[in-house]
Amino acid sequence: MSKNTRRTFARLRSARAGSARQPAKNPSADPGQQESVAAKLGQSAVAKVKKARKPASKAGAGSGAVRPAAKPARGSATSPLRPWTRAEVREAFVRFSKANPEPKGELEHLNPYTLLVAVVLSAQATDAGVNKATRALFAVADTPAKMLALGEEKVRDYIKTIGLYRSKARNIIALSEKLLADFGGEVPRSRAGIESLPGAGRKTANVVLNMVFGEHTMAVDTHVFRVANRTGMAPGRTPLEVEVGLERVIPVEFMLHAHHWLILHGRYTCLARSPRCEECLINDLCCWPEKSII
Repeated sequence: MSKNTRRTFARLRSARAGSARQPAKNPSADPGQQESVAAKLGQSAVAKVKKARKPASKAGAGSGAVRPAAKPARGSATSPLRPWTRAEVREAFVRFSKANPEPKGELEHLNPYTLLVAVVLSAQATDAGVNKATRALFAVADTPAKMLALGEEKVRDYIKTIGLYRSKARNIIALSEKLLADFGGEVPRSRAGIESLPGAGRKTANVVLNMVFGEHTMAVDTHVFRVANRTGMAPGRTPLEVEVGLERVIPVEFMLHAHHWLILHGRYTCLARSPRCEECLINDLCCWPEKSII
């Protein structure tokens, strides 16, 4: 019997003793009803215990809980911005092309193989940091065979200033082995072939296909993702959504250099924390509600 039930019976016994000279008007003084009340109170106590023992729901659990998505801020990947018109998108890339007719990627490389290696190394690292490490590495190993001859331990020594350098060194050796075994030592010119290489994903394939083979691919890194969402040009929740959205709206004549223009714009103008809206070539087209120039 729970504490609450015992207390209830005690109160009932006290009430019965005090009502000896006067009939009880409270129906709860009836023994049968007393048992009913007590039973209800007992059930209530049990219910409270069960409720206390019940695990927290996912929404209210600890730090690892999955909480309901917060209302998106204006200008985020999930908030509705006015869609750009085709004329506005064209105008933006006309301006980019006039300002920089032949944009170049900033990863230093000597050939398709070294470009592939540099892109793999650039994951979660800056281009400047990768270039600093690969200048010496590519001077001694600019082919898969030379990289294998160098060995994983020495590759690690060359790239140890880059984040995740241990796993990246392992991937560079593994992809070099696969290039020699499956592709005759040459970088494959298909998406499936590139993505089959250790450490190479969709973004790597897009960069290599674009820069080496001239395909109209859209490599979405953190800069492209930010520009596409912030401006409203091609908002999306994932890099793939942004990639598909940009390929759908960008005129074909600008697609060869489009990802370079957007990367450079995000890297030097549309900065993550303090965007330089006053210097932006497309500030009048941009739909970001917090831009400093309207």
